[in-house]
Amino acid sequence: MLKIDLTGKRALVAGVADDGGYGFAIAKALVEAGATVCTGTWPPALNIFQNLLERGKMDASRKLSDGSRLEFEKIYPLDAAYDTLADAAEDIRGNKRYKDVGDFSVEGVRQRLVADFGQPCLDVVVHSLANGPEVKKPLLETSRGGYLTAVSVSAYSLTSLVARLGPLMRPGGAVISLTYMASERVIPGYGGGMSSAKAALESDTRTLAFEAGRKYGLRVNTISAGPLASRAASAIGGIDRMVKYYAANAPLPEELAAMEVGVTAAFLCSPLASGITGTIVYVDKGYHGMGMAVAGVQGLGT
Repeated sequence: MLKIDLTGKRALVAGVADDGGYGFAIAKALVEAGATVCTGTWPPALNIFQNLLERGKMDASRKLSDGSRLEFEKIYPLDAAYDTLADAAEDIRGNKRYKDVGDFSVEGVRQRLVADFGQPCLDVVVHSLANGPEVKKPLLETSRGGYLTAVSVSAYSLTSLVARLGPLMRPGGAVISLTYMASERVIPGYGGGMSSAKAALESDTRTLAFEAGRKYGLRVNTISAGPLASRAASAIGGIDRMVKYYAANAPLPEELAAMEVGVTAAFLCSPLASGITGTIVYVDKGYHGMGMAVAGVQGLGT
């Protein structure tokens, strides 16, 4: 019987700040498969996330199939907009949400991992990061700064993570990111340069698969997931209608569950997927294959 077995593996899931998104679902699936998981959490959300954990507010969602509870090995502050601490402006470093957490850059996380576990110490890196400060603006109204921030945080951060964490990863390691169909089709309302960022992320996935594969023996893939009404996705606006539209028009006419993305990620990070790299894996109930709508949802057209 084939089994996803990640026993003895360690993962870093960058982009977990609550229990409602794909990052949390992937972390949970990795632990279910036997891995230990560290997280990289955005500093402004770090205290809230830790308080939710400490106060038991997430206990129900942390319950595993064997009755035990998901525990994070380490929770690191991470703002992937910055490769090093010196890259962050003084007003960021002095901000009350940042100043007491230590080095929150990508390099800072690398150094903490080495200090805590030595090297090599990682088997899996999950990029569940995205930020477009002007995501609600049409592309024609997006500023240069907003566009570049979207690409920097949502796409280049993958390159930064692989460049700095690749040397810490053991042979057979895997890197996973999350993309969205706006990279290849027009999704009205998904603006601010985010569609461009996802297109860049997918292109970089292929190039990184080649370069990191040859240099470090890593596999690099991305999951194109359907919409999820998570807290983070609420920034887009109209996310509930997007979810309903997908469910109405996909070959499997039902809403996507976060754990369906989670278990796909676990598979892609496991030895069972040892021949898969540089690939976009669609987890969207088949919606990506549709060329014509079957049913409309009020407010989104037909």
